[in-house]
Amino acid sequence: MIKKSTLERIIGDDLAELWNALTQDEKRIIAENFRYERYKKNQIIYAESEQPENLYCLLEGKVKLYKSGIGDRVQILRLYRPVQYFGYRAYFAREPYVSSSAAFEPSVLGIVPMRIVEDIIRKNNDLALFFIHELSRNLGGADTKIINLTQKHIRGRLAESLLLLAENYGYESDGATLKIYMSREDLANLSNMTTSNAIRTLTTFVTEKLILVDGRRIRILNEPQLHKISKFG
Repeated sequence: MIKKSTLERIIGDDLAELWNALTQDEKRIIAENFRYERYKKNQIIYAESEQPENLYCLLEGKVKLYKSGIGDRVQILRLYRPVQYFGYRAYFAREPYVSSSAAFEPSVLGIVPMRIVEDIIRKNNDLALFFIHELSRNLGGADTKIINLTQKHIRGRLAESLLLLAENYGYESDGATLKIYMSREDLANLSNMTTSNAIRTLTTFVTEKLILVDGRRIRILNEPQLHKISKFG
């Protein structure tokens, strides 16, 4: 259990939309049932086929949602940044998780049991609308991703992935280096391509002076051109 005052300091302004939807009594209930946990790099948060029990909120770090397909080929479905919620769709659907989640880097998660959240939702229309809004946005994003992954060529998919990383996590202090360091395999899994194709396409982008690559560090040199490749690729 964590004190309400401590929870409010953790939440700050970032979670105000959800927090402000709660009554004082509901805030107390959340605070009494709230806990936070630290996850190491690559540590599994929950696995496919497990029963959903918790609402997760990423407070620090980076988290990926992914699914293993034919031949254990992995597809990264979504990337989470502070402060975003996840893990609740399967609970509302009354089904096991259909995908897995893991920490990209050392991360801190806030956790509340979904049974507590559901009890509050049944009495609080504002909180219900919050989750309807979140689910609707995620569904729209999933529809767009399906089209992009199935209709764009390799160059377009990789360019879009780089721009997504920039949008989600931003840049280092130089204003160009992505603030996330991904392996070639993870970048390929995000872009729906083989690792070898990801490496070749990255090399092509370097040759075209669109990016610079130093190990897992990627520096964007020509963002407008990446947008063009993403749009028409």
